[in-house]
Amino acid sequence: MSPLTLTLLITSLTTSTIITMASNHWLLAWLGLELNTLSILPIIMKPGHPRATEATTKYFLVQVTAAALILCATTLNVWQTGQWSIMLTPTPTTTTLLLMAIALKLGLAPMHLWYPDIMQGSTMSTALIISTWQKIAPMTLLLLLHNHLNTTTMTLFGLTSVFLGGWAGLNQTQTRKIMAFSSISHMGWLTVALALSPKLAILTMILYMTMTATLFFSLTTTTTKTMLDMGTAWPHSPTLMTTTMLALMSLGGLPPLTGFMPKWLILKELVSSPLISTLMLLASLPSLFFYTRLAYLTILTTPPTTTTTKYKWRLKTMLKPNTMLATPTTLLLLPLTPLLYWTT
Repeated sequence: MSPLTLTLLITSLTTSTIITMASNHWLLAWLGLELNTLSILPIIMKPGHPRATEATTKYFLVQVTAAALILCATTLNVWQTGQWSIMLTPTPTTTTLLLMAIALKLGLAPMHLWYPDIMQGSTMSTALIISTWQKIAPMTLLLLLHNHLNTTTMTLFGLTSVFLGGWAGLNQTQTRKIMAFSSISHMGWLTVALALSPKLAILTMILYMTMTATLFFSLTTTTTKTMLDMGTAWPHSPTLMTTTMLALMSLGGLPPLTGFMPKWLILKELVSSPLISTLMLLASLPSLFFYTRLAYLTILTTPPTTTTTKYKWRLKTMLKPNTMLATPTTLLLLPLTPLLYWTT
């Protein structure tokens, strides 16, 4: 793909998300979502491999189905209320359909089965875009609608996503699929946070994107695609693998790392619902297990091997500036919790 074409696609991707975020009209929001989908499709298909083509087709079908459901719901809303504004109160039927469509776009369980396959069929850089930037536009619509959404339904979506994201990721060996199930689990926490407080949801979203980007930067630098690659990546860059281990622990939500902050604040808000908070905690343990397993492979062990195994040489690792900026953010923001919580 030529640099000009790639620049055009990235610009279109960015613009479409901003259109959705800034829109007050349902048709404009739908237009932004459609433009967003059409912009990412050539990027997913860029390698030209049949697996990438399959992932592109699946992504297109799922996103178009969700966008059509959004258009159907908003048309029904206009028929019943006579207005296209996002901020005015929609009907209960419209709200339910919109929640289902946005859950499909985000990959929330039980509508998550398309997400791991598409992540596995994409390159690391494209998987990073799908895991982070592509979540912004649907989450913006949820934030605009949060006063009208059913809190019980959103909490149920969140609990299901956390459970399935953790359990389904246990038997995975591909790092992109593990990150896909990690994303599903984090989207569950994000949905529960949105049911409690929009301000908390924004903070959780920012921290999730930062931590996920840090881990993807590390995996891209060391060309780590499987757990076996993770076990043999230590000679490539010991310092980077050490920070990767800490980033994995942060994604798992262990103190005193940044990832503990959103879970801490969400559980603080859930203190009046001990059953839900206990279920959320128990559901996050399988996710913590596969994060710990990856962290164990990064620096704490080497896999059983013979002398013919191909290891990475300890060459000079070219770390990009975005890796150096994202890593401290992923690890060291916990002391700033009060400042971040009250300024988001």
